[in-house]
Amino acid sequence: MEYNPITVTDLNKYIKNKIDGDEMLNNVLVKGEISNFKNHYTGHMYFTLKDENSLIKCVMFKSYTTHLSFMPKDGMKVMVLGS
Repeated sequence: MEYNPITVTDLNKYIKNKIDGDEMLNNVLVKGEISNFKNHYTGHMYFTLKDENSLIKCVMFKSYTTHLSFMPKDGMKVMVLGS
């Protein structure tokens, strides 16, 4: 098998086009449990959202964190809207 390498930029563009073109991934509501929560000094929040079988790494930017009515914590069961 012959491989044709691509650049990191080209791979990122390809993945972005795939995600942007999928309606299910433009405002998807996901339920899971917060773990590895970090409230960064910049105001952004970083965490992992997990269930029994899988996990995804997440970021909530400062422009959204200021609207929260609670402080996220590890172990919280949440529903998050993402894109």
